[in-house]
Amino acid sequence: MKKLTTFQLSIINYQRFDVLIRKFIISLIIGNCSLIIVNAQDSTSIRQLNDVVVNATRANQKTGMAFTNVYRKDIKKVNLGQDMPFLLNQLPSVVVSSDAGAGVGYTGIRIRGTDPTRINVTLNGVPYNDSESQGTYWVNMPDFASSAQSIQVQRGVGTSTNGAGAFGASININTLGYEQDAYGETNFTVGSFNTLKTNVLASTGLLNGHFVVDARLSKLSSDGYIDRASSDLKSFYVSAGYYGKYNFVRFNAFSGKEKTYQAWEGVPESLLKTNRTFNFYTYDNQVDDYQQDHYQLISSFKLNNNWAFNPILHYTKGRGFYEQFKPEDKYLNYGLPNVVIGTTTLKQTDIIRRKWLNNDFYGATYSLDYQSNKKFSANIGGAWNKYDGDHFGEIIWAKNASTADLRYRWYESNALKTDFNIYTKGYYQMSEALNFFADLQYRTVDYTMKGTGDKRQDITQKSAGGFSHYQFFNPKFGMNYQVNKNTSVYASYAVGNKEPSRQDFVDNAPKAPLAENLQDLEVGYRLAGTKLSFDANFYYMNYKNQLVLTGQINGVGEAIRVNVPKSYRAGLELSATVKLAEKWKLVANTTLSQNKIKDFTETVVNYDGDADKINKFAKTDISFSPNMISGGQIFYAPTKNVELALMTKYVSKQYLDNTADDNRSLNAFFVNDIRASYSLKPKFVKELTFSLLVNNIFNHLYESNGYTYSYIYDNQVTTENFYYPQAGTNFLLAVKVRL
Repeated sequence: MKKLTTFQLSIINYQRFDVLIRKFIISLIIGNCSLIIVNAQDSTSIRQLNDVVVNATRANQKTGMAFTNVYRKDIKKVNLGQDMPFLLNQLPSVVVSSDAGAGVGYTGIRIRGTDPTRINVTLNGVPYNDSESQGTYWVNMPDFASSAQSIQVQRGVGTSTNGAGAFGASININTLGYEQDAYGETNFTVGSFNTLKTNVLASTGLLNGHFVVDARLSKLSSDGYIDRASSDLKSFYVSAGYYGKYNFVRFNAFSGKEKTYQAWEGVPESLLKTNRTFNFYTYDNQVDDYQQDHYQLISSFKLNNNWAFNPILHYTKGRGFYEQFKPEDKYLNYGLPNVVIGTTTLKQTDIIRRKWLNNDFYGATYSLDYQSNKKFSANIGGAWNKYDGDHFGEIIWAKNASTADLRYRWYESNALKTDFNIYTKGYYQMSEALNFFADLQYRTVDYTMKGTGDKRQDITQKSAGGFSHYQFFNPKFGMNYQVNKNTSVYASYAVGNKEPSRQDFVDNAPKAPLAENLQDLEVGYRLAGTKLSFDANFYYMNYKNQLVLTGQINGVGEAIRVNVPKSYRAGLELSATVKLAEKWKLVANTTLSQNKIKDFTETVVNYDGDADKINKFAKTDISFSPNMISGGQIFYAPTKNVELALMTKYVSKQYLDNTADDNRSLNAFFVNDIRASYSLKPKFVKELTFSLLVNNIFNHLYESNGYTYSYIYDNQVTTENFYYPQAGTNFLLAVKVRL
């Protein structure tokens, strides 16, 4: 493991952090940036400066794409302790799940049926997806929502962004907001399954019209709904910034430390009715233990009346392991000799092992914005990012050891991934009503992988001189026509390309999987009135060489994927907000879709030694892609300080694989939650708020995720299904005190 630098160690020292940041920012401003010192700023101008940075990768009303903005006031209402995906559960086309069953710990989100490896996530424009798996592990950034100022969720390919290609959605998180006045705040939550959340937030407000320092410290813990699926989560966030009239520099440092007891295996179908909280793992330290530290230097400089430059430098350090107890495991699996005791030869033993990750991710992103007149605006942007990751496995204990080295490594590999992209976006106002949008992106990916995998197989990529090289061109075009003051129609066409993940390379070695291609057509209608707003969006997402599940799993229980030549997703998204009366409001959305693979081949492994069984399907359903997703919220505010809300979610049947077999599916579920909040302003504090969230009020028993695999043994085809049950009725009670 690489040692932390002196600078990084200083960051972790909370007591010295404020002094360190101030010195860093001041020296940067004076020594390098040549910023012009101006009079005190107002909050509007600073907010505009902050928005410039994230707007480069965000959609707006003129891009002709489907998106939803979530602002801080709405985030705070639902942020009582559950993870980020659960806070976004009411958005169109969204389905969420929790391994532990209650929204704390490992959680996931699917949008339009696409899984997290296909959802691009950026934090202030900096890529967050893991470079190798391409997934997003929200557990590594607990309580990050408390630092979020706004979130934009784009559905479909979306606008050009940085990092892993968006193959169904993008989630863009902005933390750069600030408050004019100094404040201190603490939030305390207690809930079912011994769930506890405590955080402290503070800000200097705007000092001398130029400086601001924000900070947050959080701790979350929960036993989980599933047996032993506990979580122990800690995080901090510190941001210090300097604002001039047209320029700003801001430094962010944030970190997450998670220790979660594994609940990855799910519950066997046979136990769902008798033991829904079953956890296969019983070893005391069967945990995932990981820490991730982030550093961002964000800035914006107005070069002249037409041009602004927004560069960002970033660095992320990740390191950790998950520990496993493996009973009666073969020495052969680890390249170890059998143990001979007298005349007895032992070929198996109990083993405790750890699988380690130690990685560095760093780079730069930028955008150069141009505004000439009201008719034309454009920006050029892009990023260069580098990932350097070590993977290795260690045996830390064995009942009958065949090596004296208790830190014996049975596999070791290194991966280097370089991701470069450049894009240009332009808006042209053809007439007062008609606007055109164009977005052209060129992206290259170089991926080198050398060493052995956990099955001790050679996973070195030998093609193209030892690495895989990809070049992608991703054009996007859109138009928006303003019918009248409140009504508009839009359309867009976008192309996305995506490289395979590390696991795709490992599972298919020595054959390399193909890159994926997506063509996305979006057509929509928007009505924005004072009492009624309504959106209708039709989409057709046509895939080439999409990587889909085969029904097989690898040696560590992960689903294996293969390319399929042709597949598509087509759907209609409807959403509306209606002010029913002065105190009543309704928010609702529905997605109706068809998600198909035109030709799919299932492979059923034959453990009898005969040939594997091959099953062919024509126009079959894509796994985890429900045909209907609906959400609704009814708000009632009897007084200014009280709000009550009923939240509902319906998700239709989903298939666990691509065979459209009802015996391998998730049942439809309909879940209802209620939320209540009461705020007051007593003399001794600025604000005191009590919030109550009761989830699943009708105690509906449902599963939101799972997996399946089939095999042939003793001439019989056996299918085994595993599910992730979600909690029945449970609650979170929170108190916020703002000074």
